[in-house]
Amino acid sequence: MPPLPKRKYAKTRQRLRRQHHRVRRPKLVTCAQCNETHQAHHICWACGTYRGNAVIEVGD
Repeated sequence: MPPLPKRKYAKTRQRLRRQHHRVRRPKLVTCAQCNETHQAHHICWACGTYRGNAVIEVGD
């Protein structure tokens, strides 16, 4: 049999322990080429550029 807790944990104590287990919104920035929003440090999927350089070809 596994050991059981002696006392009940308070809800606040549980929430303080788990406060970093949350879903965060991605950081969005605007592209310098096409002014569309994309995730920071990622390729812009609207125009296919990363830091001013064409990385992928995007078909219209």
